[in-house]
Amino acid sequence: MQIIPAIDIRDGRCVRLWQGDYAQETVYAADPAAVALAWQGAGAKRLHVVDLDGAAGRAGANAAAIMALVQAVEIPVELGGGLRRESDLTAAFALGIDRAILGTVAVENPNLVEWAVARFGEGIAVGIDAREGLVATRGWRETSAVPALALAGRMVGLGVRRLIYTDIARDGTLAGPNVGAMAEMARAVPVPVIASGGVSNLADLLALAETGVEAAIVGRALYTGKIDLVEALGALGAEEYAN
Repeated sequence: MQIIPAIDIRDGRCVRLWQGDYAQETVYAADPAAVALAWQGAGAKRLHVVDLDGAAGRAGANAAAIMALVQAVEIPVELGGGLRRESDLTAAFALGIDRAILGTVAVENPNLVEWAVARFGEGIAVGIDAREGLVATRGWRETSAVPALALAGRMVGLGVRRLIYTDIARDGTLAGPNVGAMAEMARAVPVPVIASGGVSNLADLLALAETGVEAAIVGRALYTGKIDLVEALGALGAEEYAN
């Protein structure tokens, strides 16, 4: 299982939110590109970048910071947050990203998802962010009536080849991932699933590795030092070899 460090950007800075609450922000670095270089140096093979301003409706607000980050590293970068129009996707890929993550539009505009998959193929993933099993949209500020598993099935039916599943109640809390929900999602769809939300220690990562998910996105635990990326990558590599 791969570990993907998360870099959330707001106002050009690297931050973390508590359960997606914009009023509960911790700033970790002024330069997201420097953070990206640090994670690359520690062994990360991919980075997960979220444009929090984009998710809140300010498309393009962090374009310069994201481009600088992408240009600073040699590993692939995936980007989510506010990608809701064809022009948003075109602009995102122009920044040099490797993968775009669609979230809100999966519920509100599935035709865009279908277009994006036809245009960008493997470069499109759908992020399904759930609160008590129901999909949340628009930067997690709204909760729909759509069950996460149902949306996953619809997206696979549209040709989506990868899903990122986040349990909002766990995200940014260090409370531990919802292992059961991640395992259920991994079993439910025939495409790779990336887990996100709540990872607090190495034991959490080892538990997720048993669910069949392709990777785990880790944020706050890396920034607070509760997880050492080099150590975690080594442990997961040893676990994989042992199996």
